[in-house]
Amino acid sequence: MKTQVESQRPGISLDLVKSFMTSGGMLYVGFVALIVIFAIASPVFLTPENFANIGRQTTLVSIMAVGMSLVIISGEFDLSVGSVMALAGVVAALAMQRFGDVWLVGAVVALATGATVGLINGLLTTVLSIPSFLITLGSLSIARGLALLATGTRPVNILDESYYAIFGEGQLLGIPAPIIWTIVVAIAGIVLLHYSTFGRQIFATGGNATAARYTGIDTRRVKTLCLIIAGALAGLAALVLTARSHAARPDAGAGIELDVIAAVILGGAALAGGRGTIIGALIGSLMIGVLNNGLNLVGVDPSLQLAVKGLIIWFAVALGRRK
Repeated sequence: MKTQVESQRPGISLDLVKSFMTSGGMLYVGFVALIVIFAIASPVFLTPENFANIGRQTTLVSIMAVGMSLVIISGEFDLSVGSVMALAGVVAALAMQRFGDVWLVGAVVALATGATVGLINGLLTTVLSIPSFLITLGSLSIARGLALLATGTRPVNILDESYYAIFGEGQLLGIPAPIIWTIVVAIAGIVLLHYSTFGRQIFATGGNATAARYTGIDTRRVKTLCLIIAGALAGLAALVLTARSHAARPDAGAGIELDVIAAVILGGAALAGGRGTIIGALIGSLMIGVLNNGLNLVGVDPSLQLAVKGLIIWFAVALGRRK
């Protein structure tokens, strides 16, 4: 009996290690490792001011990563969020100029613009049965082109002080407004995805769409709603960005969709759908933020930073396939 128990111990230990690696444990190990590396490389990294800076820098990716999580878990992709953010910001700024710089007008228009593009992406994907990767690749170019066309490639200034305070520069209990919006979106995303019937439908649709349809789930509706939410959150990110810069730029957010997707995949979402968490996506976003911040502090060339982020995406995809 003693020999049998002893022979089982290595197997139990190995199972625990495998469980840790496949349950998101490696994400936290990687996150802590990045912090340790940059703390050693730069004495400025661990200062409260730098951590606050990282928090502000990651708000855009974090907000959009919540929507992207829903889309990827449902089995789809959205490559257009960066361009949608730029378009929503531009349309909101133009609407505010026309209607007296009222912040509420800008907020409603930005969210509606993002949701509308998401609706179009969802309908084209589900009704025409075209892969969302291709649909949103087209939307990426269309939204960017419309933003440039509407502004003549020039920034559109925003003058409303209330707009700045609510979305960009204000604070509540010492917490900057962008971080507050990130927390609100994260809580809403966690409740929606992990504690609602719709969330269970998202997981079922991404896990096995055919089986989900047989159980009565309208998978087209689920996927379309996920893309609408992702578009609306790109609109919210536009509000945060334009409030911080006091202007809407048609070239804003170029390439940010790669950071958003990388954050979600790093956070444990499966590329094929059916698995992922909001908390994981937020940790992934913070990892991207820590990486960008740390590489800047140690003076790494921006071109090399892009290459490093590409390597991380490779690693995340490989890890996701092993799971």
